Amino acid sequence: MICHLVLFFCPFLQVANQTLHTDQPDLPVCFQLTVLSWLPCIYLWAVSPIYLFYLKKNNRGYIMMSMKNRFKTVFGFLLWVVCWADLFYTFHETQQGISQPPIFFITPLVLGMTMLLATFLIQFERLRGVQSSGVLFIFWFLSVLCAIVPFRSKILQASITDKLRFTTFYFYFGLVVLELILCCFNEKPPLFSSVDTDPNVCPESTAGFLSTMTFWWFTSMAVKGYKLPLEAKDLWSLNLRDSSKVLVPKLLIEWEKEQAKAKSGTSPEEAEVLLSTRKVVPRQPSFLCSLIKAFGPYFLIGSAYKLLQDIITFVNPQLLRMLISFTKQKGVPDWWGYSLAFLMFFTAFLQTLILHQHFQYCFVTGMHVRTALIGAIYRKSLVITNAAKRSSTVGEVVNLMSVDAQRFMDLTTFLNMLWSAPLQIMLALYFLWQNLGPSVLAGVAVMILLIPFNAVIAVKNRAYQVEQMQHKDSRIKLMNEILNGIKVLKLYAWENSFKEKVLAIRQKELNVLKKAAYLGALSTMAWTSAPFLVALTTFAVYVTVDENNILDAEKAFVSLSLFNILRFPLNMLPQVISSLVQTSVSLKRIQSFLSHDELDPNSVDRKNTASGKITVVDGKFAWAKEDSPVLHDINVLVPHGSLLAVVGHVGCGKSSLISALLGEMEKLEGDISIRGSVAYVPQQAWIQNATLRDNILFGKPYNEQKYRCVLEACALTPDLEVLPGGDMTEIGEKGINLSGGQRQRVSLARALYSDADVYLLDDPLSAVDSHVSKHIFDNLIGPEGALKGKTRILVTHGISYLPQVDNIVVMVDGRVSEMGSYQELLKQNGAFAEFLRNYALEDFEIIDDEDLFPEDTLSNHMDMVQSEPGINEAKRNFIRQISIISADGETPKSRSVRRHGCSQKKHPEPQEKKQQHGMEKLIQAETAETGRVKLKVYLEYAKAVGVLLSVLICILYGCQSAAAIGGNIWLSEWTNDALLNRTEDNVNMRVGVYAALGITQGVLVMICSFTLAMGNIGAARKLHHNLLVNKLHTLQSFFDTTPIGRIINRFSKDIYLIDETLPSTVLMFLVTFFVSLSTIIVIISSTPIFAVVIAPLAFVYIFVQRFYVATSRQLKRLESVSRSPIYSHFSETITGSSVIRAFGRHSAFVFMSDMKVDENQKSYYPGIVSNRWLGVRIEFIGNCIVLFAALFAVTGKNDLNPGLVGLSVSYALQVTMSLNWMVRMTSDLENNIVAVERVKEYSETKTEAPWEIEDKKPHADWPTQGNVEFHNYSVRYREGLDLVLKNLTLSVKGGEKVGIVGRTGAGKSSMTLCLFRLLEAAEGEISIDDVKISEIGLHDLRSKLTIIPQEPVLFSGTLRANLDPFEKYSDDEVWKALEHSHLHKFVSNQPAKLEMECTEGGENLSVGQRQLVCLARALLRKTRILILDEATAAVDLETDDLIQSTIRTQFEDCTVFTIAHRLNTIMDYTRVLVLDKGQIAEFDTPSNLISQRGIFYGMAKDAGLAS
Repeated sequence: MICHLVLFFCPFLQVANQTLHTDQPDLPVCFQLTVLSWLPCIYLWAVSPIYLFYLKKNNRGYIMMSMKNRFKTVFGFLLWVVCWADLFYTFHETQQGISQPPIFFITPLVLGMTMLLATFLIQFERLRGVQSSGVLFIFWFLSVLCAIVPFRSKILQASITDKLRFTTFYFYFGLVVLELILCCFNEKPPLFSSVDTDPNVCPESTAGFLSTMTFWWFTSMAVKGYKLPLEAKDLWSLNLRDSSKVLVPKLLIEWEKEQAKAKSGTSPEEAEVLLSTRKVVPRQPSFLCSLIKAFGPYFLIGSAYKLLQDIITFVNPQLLRMLISFTKQKGVPDWWGYSLAFLMFFTAFLQTLILHQHFQYCFVTGMHVRTALIGAIYRKSLVITNAAKRSSTVGEVVNLMSVDAQRFMDLTTFLNMLWSAPLQIMLALYFLWQNLGPSVLAGVAVMILLIPFNAVIAVKNRAYQVEQMQHKDSRIKLMNEILNGIKVLKLYAWENSFKEKVLAIRQKELNVLKKAAYLGALSTMAWTSAPFLVALTTFAVYVTVDENNILDAEKAFVSLSLFNILRFPLNMLPQVISSLVQTSVSLKRIQSFLSHDELDPNSVDRKNTASGKITVVDGKFAWAKEDSPVLHDINVLVPHGSLLAVVGHVGCGKSSLISALLGEMEKLEGDISIRGSVAYVPQQAWIQNATLRDNILFGKPYNEQKYRCVLEACALTPDLEVLPGGDMTEIGEKGINLSGGQRQRVSLARALYSDADVYLLDDPLSAVDSHVSKHIFDNLIGPEGALKGKTRILVTHGISYLPQVDNIVVMVDGRVSEMGSYQELLKQNGAFAEFLRNYALEDFEIIDDEDLFPEDTLSNHMDMVQSEPGINEAKRNFIRQISIISADGETPKSRSVRRHGCSQKKHPEPQEKKQQHGMEKLIQAETAETGRVKLKVYLEYAKAVGVLLSVLICILYGCQSAAAIGGNIWLSEWTNDALLNRTEDNVNMRVGVYAALGITQGVLVMICSFTLAMGNIGAARKLHHNLLVNKLHTLQSFFDTTPIGRIINRFSKDIYLIDETLPSTVLMFLVTFFVSLSTIIVIISSTPIFAVVIAPLAFVYIFVQRFYVATSRQLKRLESVSRSPIYSHFSETITGSSVIRAFGRHSAFVFMSDMKVDENQKSYYPGIVSNRWLGVRIEFIGNCIVLFAALFAVTGKNDLNPGLVGLSVSYALQVTMSLNWMVRMTSDLENNIVAVERVKEYSETKTEAPWEIEDKKPHADWPTQGNVEFHNYSVRYREGLDLVLKNLTLSVKGGEKVGIVGRTGAGKSSMTLCLFRLLEAAEGEISIDDVKISEIGLHDLRSKLTIIPQEPVLFSGTLRANLDPFEKYSDDEVWKALEHSHLHKFVSNQPAKLEMECTEGGENLSVGQRQLVCLARALLRKTRILILDEATAAVDLETDDLIQSTIRTQFEDCTVFTIAHRLNTIMDYTRVLVLDKGQIAEFDTPSNLISQRGIFYGMAKDAGLAS
């Protein structure tokens, strides 16, 4: 027993003597044989059970035996042989009578066993497909590390007594080193793995242990991204473990288990007991549990890393303490200092690797949770009942996917802080207490006091953000209106009034930003001064509490580095908690959505072979279980191949019957069976955002002949000619670029193409014109149509088809009142006969003119134009295209369209449109930015901030860094007092100056961030102002070729970035930059030799940073581009879920959604890894700085005082974080500064002529007569296009009334645009009362002309502001104008009278009323020249007559130009001008023109005005 104790203690007594106090340190033999030999063994035996279990669970297929593997195994056996040779040698010695201590038996035995275990692991890993083993790498690494000491000491011992052991040891050492080297290389991938098949596999799956730890495998992507901007095709395929196909089922299985548990949780007996106590609370299934079960284990690995990292964090302050005490002591050997320096480096490096592994696991878990949530929500949304659908709108569900799933993702990254932060705080406090005793509590108190301060600021900030968003929304809304009505603004010369409005809102916005900036400055001050204040109070209390307390370097700098560690958890905790609260709300929302009832798939019997194709027996249906039933006693039998019509009044349950047959309703009693597959056409057509062809094929293979027949039957062939890309035209969301009739026909085509057995058609004919509906009935649905022989149920209002159907069901109030053929029902004279009498006979007058159905291409424009506010750009372009094609040439066909009251928006020159297509493409290609941002952009921004201000900001930041350095240098001086024993005298001075420097720094920080914020706000104001002014001055042609969305984007997204994101990025960048700079300055000033190392480190830093920025920027772009399709596809799916289910495309849509999510994660995953890759490399540079700072401190030990050593090394320990953030901020800065570039680009577009020219102003009362002369006038739309008007010469006397007629594209509208100079002359000129209009300012010209435009545009605001935005006229004048424009009665009936609010685009007035408002505007301005762009399409005949009579009476003495569509309005004009292809064809009085029998006569004859 005693000898054992000696065995244990001998080493440690000897260690101290042999090592610490000599210049040639060595460890005693028994220490070498015990501790050093056993360490690796203990590690391997501890880890292997867990590892073996893991390998048993995870089998990746086996790897073929390779040379490398053979060598590893052979070396393993040799090691075992070597170890046991020692053992047998010891036995041999014992027999020889030389007795050895027991350790000589134990160690070789243990080592030999361990080597056998290692060899076994090498083979087992090969069979399990492990390509590179971390466990064994660490084992060999530890073995080599532990063998280095005996290796050295065996060399140092000159005389060799024990030759055999000496030899075996060197064998052992060589073999272990070889094993370590072999372990660094990878094995081949296992057989039959995905690596062989995938062309672009992610290198992570084959990466070795070292590569995984340092993220080396990502380098190839970083290099590729640096050389060329990354594109989607460069991205690696997703690892199988990250794909939806693996993750979603994983979560759903757990969730189903949870639900099953919750259901089975209450047994019947329990339920009875519970009933008696009158409280039944069924156990809710917990979604949290299923999340934890699905993703917890993977996440826990990350948590384990975090725990390790937290512990290692506290090693460095202890090493720092040893280093400082080392510099204080004289006569300590140097090697101790060096080993401390390398230990610091090693722990910092280890910490880096472990931290990033932890982050990697957390981020990947976050990504998994998001993928699984999106998949689960998507799958659920396809099967929830209608009742459940009512409780959550499409928007809410999309939010679940985007916002709530995102919250989970953000939380997982920092979730470990919940336990790690308290742990770090407790450890830090423990070490601080050891260091400084109870006075730590003072510092902690300060920290705790700062928490509520920060919380208050956060709450205020949130309130400001909400206010800011409201202002922003109203500004964008106004901008949207301005851009949509820009033409009208230009015609009325109203730009200034609207500019003021926008700037007023902008001012409010900037005021809120300013308030937020004050707060931001405060919180920045708190954040920067916190560590200082804490240190100050702690040190001050420490020194003053007790005379004997001396603040020396050790205490001060170790405490400082501990306080710095404290800073992070204290700041993170509140954030994590608030994030946790938000996520718990999200969790509840997701859980309640996933717990909704699902449709019963068995409510409709699809397999039952009943007598017919469809039978319903005693059906009773409701929309939700708790609702009252909608359909009662339904008994329907539809024989195979017959056509059944369902008729009845609105709301009698026709559509509900169809839904019941589809299984969309709750079946309360009865049976339904449908034999065969189903195709369904809903009442509201559902169109996917895909090509027209994809919409019709709907997942079926393409068959040319069948496809053509389908198009023919659905009357879609003529539409394809109209669409720009034929059937490959991309159809916008919700079918935005198709008219209602076209959408319905596409929906019918989809059903017909699917070739099902049963067709359920829910009133498909109501959306199309009558002749088209006849075509469709005859060719598709009717007895001779394409569907004859199929079973069809048709819900209809069209009585004319009823004689041709087999059977009719008449529904009344949810019951079948009669059923039979047309003749039978007429005889019964019941509800059906009454129904026929009600729906009068107008339906029978169907136009029998087959070739007219192209009209339907236009049938729904008018309602489209009216019904949607701020007509969407896509729609607008589409209408433009159609109207050009259909209205070109006044053929009888297109005139009949007009009789149908269909809008035709004129647009000159169809070819312009075609060119515009080319332009659009060009523009889109050009705006995707790639590559680096030019220096010029940064200078532009600095200029916008103000050059002086920019310089001042940098100087201020320099000063605050100087103050911070000053404070710390003062602290190091203070700690040096301890060496010289002159402490008592100047404690107060020391504390005072330290406090002063710290407070100066705080104040400077506040001033800095405030000045910076002011500069940023100034820049934001300037940039927005320039953008706005330029856009109001821009040429009209710019707006014709640029989608409004793109301009709005500059005003919303880019200005938002400049307002809010840029300032914080710039702030963070400056802070991190100056921290890094000051660190380097401090280290150089204490150890000047450090300057030598800076150049290579800086080179590596810049090198890595450039690679990272280029790659990460592009990855971010790709990620945001691939994110929106997920949500748009999802909202589309929800709206069309019944169609998807009816066609049985459920799984195909799930697959599509998964594909889209995976596509998004494909760019998100490298994005995460790029941050880890950067982190490891940049922190390595930081760790090198620590190493060199410590090394140089050791070499210069004799000249340095401990204070300076503490100062430079504690600065170096901080720098890693700043370096890392600096790169991130550089990257963000580059991403966000692009906004400045984009705004700049649109602030410099070409502008029109000046609004006012001072020396060319016409008289105030000009024009007095109203004579207009065109002199040899030509004009074109844009550079490079043909002339629209060619050499017009005509003169009109004051007071004449001139009608302008001609075909579409003849240049009628262009003439009016020329008068207003929206188009500038190519040659020639126009003069009004002998003033050349090209020489005066645009506003001077436009304010003297009046136009009543074709499309009445109103802006949101009061009615009064719409009539008179500059408030030039009195109320009486306004009322008078309203009276003449026949609006008096309507306006005076409004409670607000003139202050009545108009909504956006004047939505709350009818189109006719809007037209009258435009008339009232004209009456108010009442200039000598009036231009009427006749808006026939928008106005009913009555209103039109009102307008005409008002114009005749009120504008009697004015010159009037009217662009006429209805010839009867201009038959009494003075003269008529007939334009043809941009030239004057005829110009004379109407009666003369008719007698000449020219073009005008032909038009009049068509209109029935001439015989």
